Amino acid sequence: MSTPPSPPPGPGHSWPPPPPRQGWGPPPGYGQHPPALNGFALASLLSGLLCLPPLGIAFGIAALVQITKRGDRGKALAIVGLVVSVVMTGAMVFAAGRVLSSIDDRVESLHAYADVEGELTDLGDLRAGDCFNVPGGDLIDERPATYRIDCAQVHHGEVTAAKVLDGPDVPESREADRASEDACWKAQDEYAMDTWALPEYAEMFYYAPSRQSWHQGDRMLLCVIGTTDEEWRGSLRRDAAMLKPGQSAFLRAANTVEFVVSRPPDGDVEDVLPEYRAWAREVHTALGAEANLLQGDAALPGMEKAVPAQLREIEAARAQWQRASLARTPEEFDKAWDRARAAMSLETEKALRGAYGLSTVIPQWLQDSGGGPDDRDDGSGEGPSSESA
Repeated sequence: MSTPPSPPPGPGHSWPPPPPRQGWGPPPGYGQHPPALNGFALASLLSGLLCLPPLGIAFGIAALVQITKRGDRGKALAIVGLVVSVVMTGAMVFAAGRVLSSIDDRVESLHAYADVEGELTDLGDLRAGDCFNVPGGDLIDERPATYRIDCAQVHHGEVTAAKVLDGPDVPESREADRASEDACWKAQDEYAMDTWALPEYAEMFYYAPSRQSWHQGDRMLLCVIGTTDEEWRGSLRRDAAMLKPGQSAFLRAANTVEFVVSRPPDGDVEDVLPEYRAWAREVHTALGAEANLLQGDAALPGMEKAVPAQLREIEAARAQWQRASLARTPEEFDKAWDRARAAMSLETEKALRGAYGLSTVIPQWLQDSGGGPDDRDDGSGEGPSSESA
């Protein structure tokens, strides 16, 4: 056995010698590169933000696959890019659907416009006597495109009046609408005086300024007879110049009565009795004017029976309208109103119109009203119908 050597002499030495001190070495992995950022992850986010979301979806999926295999960095970035791309793709699909729908509507609209016969004319340039067509036959549009055409051709509407408004009423208010309706009914009664001769499907329309167009200087009120339910050719005009003086005078008086009777006050009798009494006085006065005219025509040939019969009914009705104008309660007014309506007969008026050489076809709208109290204030106007745009 060998003996270890003795330690060298001198202080500060020991044996065996201590192990060498361990210094700071490089950390584990020193000298290796960190995982690279996956390029598809960044491309996915950028594509989603730059309006290329379908491409961003593809990049995001590719990024997640590569990150799983290679251990690249950017998983969170790839997920965010994928989510953004999916959301943006959905938004693009929705927007594209809206655009395509709008294009389809415009194409259909263009087809409708292409099928309209006539010369495109601004609504404000139409005048009384003009006939026109509108796309789809829709006269209820606020301001439809109008195509002027000869009245001998099939048309949708015929202008009875083009009036300049100067009233203080605010456009689109109830007062302004009522004033426009009244003006156009009166214009129609002057344009087509024999109201019994109008087609059953004829309707009154009017086009008044809106609040916006009023502030821009629009003051035009256009009154129209619409015949869109069936094909109609020819003008409906039959004014005083196209009638005999006796015919136009009678029709003007009869139309005035018809107009006043058809325009009772708004509201129930119980709520506005004074207004109804004033209305009854107007009807009484209008019937008196018709009676005076008939008395002057009573001696004309062919009037011997028709005129006296109508005068008797008018006087009976006037008596009831006078009672209504003095009614102290709504019940008294209603009773007088019902009796006044019952006093007038359509058959008697039919005979009178025949004596004047006018239409004797009782309009359906008069037959439907029938003089009953349930139909007297339905607000339908004096003609077949009243439509406003």
